[in-house]
Amino acid sequence: MASTLVLIIVFVLDLIAFGLAVAAEQRRSSAQVVPDQEKNYNYCVYDSDISTGLGVGSLLFLMASQLLVMLVSKCFCCGKALRPGGSRAWAIILFIACWVTFVIAEICLLAGSVRNAYHTKYTLYGADPLSCQTLRKGVFAAGAAFIVFTGILSELYYVSYSKANDSPYGGEMGVGMGTYS
Repeated sequence: MASTLVLIIVFVLDLIAFGLAVAAEQRRSSAQVVPDQEKNYNYCVYDSDISTGLGVGSLLFLMASQLLVMLVSKCFCCGKALRPGGSRAWAIILFIACWVTFVIAEICLLAGSVRNAYHTKYTLYGADPLSCQTLRKGVFAAGAAFIVFTGILSELYYVSYSKANDSPYGGEMGVGMGTYS
């Protein structure tokens, strides 16, 4: 049977990761071009860089959630064989799906954090116009959406894995030949 404590901890970790990703989206860096006092060159002035830290925090909380589910379920590949049936089939499908959404969420959060931390410096006055590069809107939001998908799929995977792992046969998965010998 699936552990309620594990499900609650995974839910809380995913909820924190989601909240941090949404906060990172709201607090993305913005910039403006400002000339220096002598008007020799332009430079970019960036506001708060807190969204990089929020994105990394979200990435770490999501990773902790995924790690917990995989450790509890022995990453689906270690331990005794699962009982054949619908629960095992769903566990396999959900295992693959939760890893795909996890990787996409982590890529969005990592790329958003790296890109948000990148700040252009300056250019000479009269040269090509300076572009103060900032993170595109929606990168952290996409990460937040995939955090939700990952959370749902990983909890469903854990429940399906637990159902398939509860074997009424005492761990014997082979065909009993005792009556035929």
